[in-house]
Amino acid sequence: MSLKIIKEIVILLGIAILMAFAVNFISPKGIAIIGRWETSQGVISAKPKDFFINEGLEIDTPEKANQIYDGGTALFVDARDPESYAEGHIKGAVNLPAYQINKFIDQFIKKHPFSVHIITYCSGRECDDGHKLMQGLLEAGYYNINVFIDGYPAWLEKDFPVE
Repeated sequence: MSLKIIKEIVILLGIAILMAFAVNFISPKGIAIIGRWETSQGVISAKPKDFFINEGLEIDTPEKANQIYDGGTALFVDARDPESYAEGHIKGAVNLPAYQINKFIDQFIKKHPFSVHIITYCSGRECDDGHKLMQGLLEAGYYNINVFIDGYPAWLEKDFPVE
């Protein structure tokens, strides 16, 4: 392969990379360049730019979540898919899949007042559906929300109440 062809390939590749970064930067759904990858710091994920994490709203241990559960003042909401929910969930939790919130939010609002304390959860720190659901519920008008970041696997491991 000639040196001229190699230079042209490198130039085209460089232009393509720059264009990809430019489109990602401009897009409202672009992916954040820097993510959080250490589970000890919370839920891992490369978040879209329009997605926020309020770490002050995270419940970071199963014991803290169980303390709230035992108080009986919060509604636990499972953000996982219906199949995972059917296989097992925190006792008394309702299912509102994060990826289907727009489909079911009206039914949810009819059953649960905006003032209810909501604890969302999913499948642990490698799952951000609990945060996605929290964001959707905040946008719908709920304001008293926390995310149990260790989710159902940690709850089950601690032998807390399940269905």
